[in-house]
Amino acid sequence: MHMVTKRLTRWLVQFISIFLPEEKGRTLERKRRGREEFRKLKAADYVFASYAKSGRTWVRVMLSRYYQIAHGIPEALMMGFDNFHKKNPDVPKIFFTHDNYLREYTGNVDNRKDFYEQKVVLLVRRPQDVAVSQFFQWKYRMRPHKIPLNRYPPQDADIDMLDFVMNEDVGLPRIVSFLNAWARELPKIKNLLVVRYEDLRANPEQELTRMLEFLGENPKPGQVTETVEFGSVENLRKLESQDYFWRSGSRLTPRDKADPNSYKVRRAKVGGYRDYFEDAQLEQIDAYVNANLSPVFDYGDSSITPTSGDGSKENAA
Repeated sequence: MHMVTKRLTRWLVQFISIFLPEEKGRTLERKRRGREEFRKLKAADYVFASYAKSGRTWVRVMLSRYYQIAHGIPEALMMGFDNFHKKNPDVPKIFFTHDNYLREYTGNVDNRKDFYEQKVVLLVRRPQDVAVSQFFQWKYRMRPHKIPLNRYPPQDADIDMLDFVMNEDVGLPRIVSFLNAWARELPKIKNLLVVRYEDLRANPEQELTRMLEFLGENPKPGQVTETVEFGSVENLRKLESQDYFWRSGSRLTPRDKADPNSYKVRRAKVGGYRDYFEDAQLEQIDAYVNANLSPVFDYGDSSITPTSGDGSKENAA
């Protein structure tokens, strides 16, 4: 019954928006999405919050694989909100959110009150890498209706990567603001686990085990090893090219199989943003982060040792 109501509401909002000014239609759609997120938040056993392009899909794939191994969930499915729970009640209901529509719906824009009483895993990633990954998402993967909904520039806009990364609406200022807001609120969240993308790349079995234990699991080492191997960059690229997760929509599907930039699993490189800019541009980017980002997540130092997607060290570009 809920799915019928959800689809009907979505169709109704889309229909009404045709007759509204663009900004009002966008606000109505964001509130609809926020209302749906609020419903999931209240029903969830756990919440995974992150800024977009911080490794959420990778984590979701590994959690999906673990529950398939440990709790007999069918393969080739990706965890949604409660789809695994419906197949096996021992699997928790997990709400994955980028914490944008929800805040606008509840009105808790300047705080994280929505999460104070929840069991939260916060996924964070170095803002510079997030910003560059966002650029590729916008340029090569973003669905057309999401662009105005989230106030991104038109995909044919004449904007280079540096302009995008420094843009107040979609680049570093917005990402840093998101992380700073969470940094201020961390002490108020009673049940919290912070996971850094960089740590997950460097020590995937250790960090995955931390997450699973936070989720109430007692994982066996062999299960964790198999899960991490399944979630390797090389394997996920192969599975994406084969449309392995086709039943989960476009989340892990390339827009154009001939264009590596259109893949969800692109490089997964820690510090990879440094490959795209000249020295003066890097100084500008790093100076902004060092001057504005809270030290809580330990991203202020721009001296990074880049690593490849599998965690091995690479020489800086």
